[in-house]
Amino acid sequence: MDPIADLRVKLGSAMDNADWTISMADRLCHACVDLLHVDGAAISLMLEGSSQGTFGSSDGLSRQVDELQFTFGEGPCMDAVRHGGPVFAEDLADVTDTRWPAFTGSVLDLGIGAVFALPIRLANSGVGVLDLYRRTSGGLVGNSLAGGLMAAELAALPLLEMISAEAKVRALGSNEPAWQQLSSLARVEVYQATGMVMVQLGVGPAEALARLRAHAFANGLTASQVAWSIVERELCLEVDGRPQSGGPHL
Repeated sequence: MDPIADLRVKLGSAMDNADWTISMADRLCHACVDLLHVDGAAISLMLEGSSQGTFGSSDGLSRQVDELQFTFGEGPCMDAVRHGGPVFAEDLADVTDTRWPAFTGSVLDLGIGAVFALPIRLANSGVGVLDLYRRTSGGLVGNSLAGGLMAAELAALPLLEMISAEAKVRALGSNEPAWQQLSSLARVEVYQATGMVMVQLGVGPAEALARLRAHAFANGLTASQVAWSIVERELCLEVDGRPQSGGPHL
């Protein structure tokens, strides 16, 4: 069998017999690690250019890489959706590459040397991104690039099933597991915390989210971690330099 055709068969077979679409996505990410000479993979759900959550991953570090892109609002994943094409960072340690200063510094600290973002498209619309990462620098070698592009095509299948399930259960007014899983992907804690910061500081949503992200960056946390602290009232922000009660302050 042709090597490319064999790679497609192996990637497709990895998603067989999965219970739910998220399990299918996880299986595909694991197959990418096994077949494409990368150390990790994650599938991000993107709607209207905004990251809604990690749809599937090969490990916790892959999810963390995806979360950092949302936290900083920058990274290969964001650019891949924005431009509608693959975005490669073959050597994150290259000081001449200044595309994502905050994201790059954080993933280098995690021991990651290269990231490759491949857009996932449905009906000519970007609905997600397949992120591949490697601990060492360097490009996708051999058939790995072709395999990554095929994996991005295959990743559209579980996303399509989940989006279709969303439309169906909404129409029926039911609460099926598929809808529950899609709902859990949305970073609802961030949006809830942003609303609380708006009230605390008397600012608009853009500034509130910027303050939340700035606190995450300054303290080496993700936006979701900071958001949970705000929602749980473990963290309050300051107003005009005066701390509020309820926990640590920014």
